Amino acid sequence: MDINQLKKAAADEAAKFVEDGMMLGLGTGSTVFYLVEAVAKRVREENLHITTVSTSSRTAKQASDLGIKVIDINDAPTLDLTIDGADEIDEHFQGIKGGGAAHLLEKIVAINSKRNIWIVDQSKMVKTLGAFPLPLEVIPFGSEKVYQRLAAENLRPEFRLTEDGQRVRTHNKNFVIDLHVGTIEHPHILADWLDHQTGIVEHGLFLDLVNQVVIGKESGVEIINAPR
Repeated sequence: MDINQLKKAAADEAAKFVEDGMMLGLGTGSTVFYLVEAVAKRVREENLHITTVSTSSRTAKQASDLGIKVIDINDAPTLDLTIDGADEIDEHFQGIKGGGAAHLLEKIVAINSKRNIWIVDQSKMVKTLGAFPLPLEVIPFGSEKVYQRLAAENLRPEFRLTEDGQRVRTHNKNFVIDLHVGTIEHPHILADWLDHQTGIVEHGLFLDLVNQVVIGKESGVEIINAPR
């Protein structure tokens, strides 16, 4: 099986957790693409009535085009379940997200959800976080000063650039700085420090949030309950 088959297998399995009447959070990314397709199929075939909140305009359009009701999170009560991807998950079920520069919106949806499921292929499971660069959403004003502060802490910051060399902009028109730390031995300590740095809107450390991880493996799909 190639990696896309593993992603689809995980997404198809996660779609089984969706129930009639749910308020569902939909994440962002390539694995979530398959999830939306699987959920839409269930909506059609089983006549499910669900309402969704999306973490990106791309996912919202895909869901809406497939007949899934999408509303703004400000108009939604507490979400029953959010299903999203992840860029890395360590052995303690802590995660890094933000490869698609949507981690601010993803975290807002996640913390307003009763349950969170992450869907990944087996390559995303790691012993320790940090090989995947840690994304930060940073406001443009003073962003160079933020960069200098991060560099002084030896966090190896880099502004994320588009193919034509322009700085990537998030949904909220902010910049993305990726930290090429290599290994994050103490993610809670780093998260707390980043939370206190003025100019950083949000970081991609998703800690103590996930309830279940659905993993697409060569041997089949594995579902792991996180000890929360």
